Amino acid sequence: MKLTRKLVLAKAKASDLESVKKLNCWGCNLTEISIFSQMPNIEVLTLSVNSISSLSPLAGCLSLSELYLRRNMISSLSELTHLRPLTRLRVLWLAENPCCGSDSSQYRLTVLRCLPRLQKLDNQVVTEDELALALMEGEEVTTPPSSIQSQLPTNGLPDAETENDPLNYSMEETNKIREELGMKPLSRDKFSSLSSPSTRENKLSVKRTHILDAVLLLLRDLDEEELRVVHTATQNRLQTYTLDSETLKDSQTMQRTTDIQH
Repeated sequence: MKLTRKLVLAKAKASDLESVKKLNCWGCNLTEISIFSQMPNIEVLTLSVNSISSLSPLAGCLSLSELYLRRNMISSLSELTHLRPLTRLRVLWLAENPCCGSDSSQYRLTVLRCLPRLQKLDNQVVTEDELALALMEGEEVTTPPSSIQSQLPTNGLPDAETENDPLNYSMEETNKIREELGMKPLSRDKFSSLSSPSTRENKLSVKRTHILDAVLLLLRDLDEEELRVVHTATQNRLQTYTLDSETLKDSQTMQRTTDIQH
């Protein structure tokens, strides 16, 4: 069943879609919800116990703070990428969907890694320690295949081989980002060597360069609470590197001792 304008206005007792801020469509046998692309001001939305499989129509609901999707037909956690632009989303109920799988712990960490601003997931409060763990151990959620396909160029080449590659910035774009971050601009020679990678090492280098720029830029949009989460996750990650380094040194020392004894 398709959710229509008439049904929305009747349930919300509203005169137009833009004025609807709360909507309850529990158990309406819905399969198609494209109407939400016309409802940017919706704040609380209940869609539990339906047959919804795609969350793409919700990507423009930037005022959404609570979303209830329990018992639907969402088969992949990749659908959560459509919710990433919703910076006000704090409550999500996704349980009893096919995408939840059998490993409830890993499922929860993966959802929180994708949507780190959540304060409550499946009616359970999100703790800072849990969120920090999710940022390290949660699986990375990628864009749904259908969305990627729609972004492919007509020649069918993979994104990494075309100008649509998100890492394929121009020198001007890259330096503009670096300037906003207070970083030194790249010289033309340096940029040329990065933007025309000929080896796997160079490709990794350019990817890391742009990822660092993007991360630093995103930090400017985080509030104090979110920055503390990032700080905790960073400390834990650095601690892991330190332990690995110390373990390697101990191993090398033991090896040298063994060599001398023999």
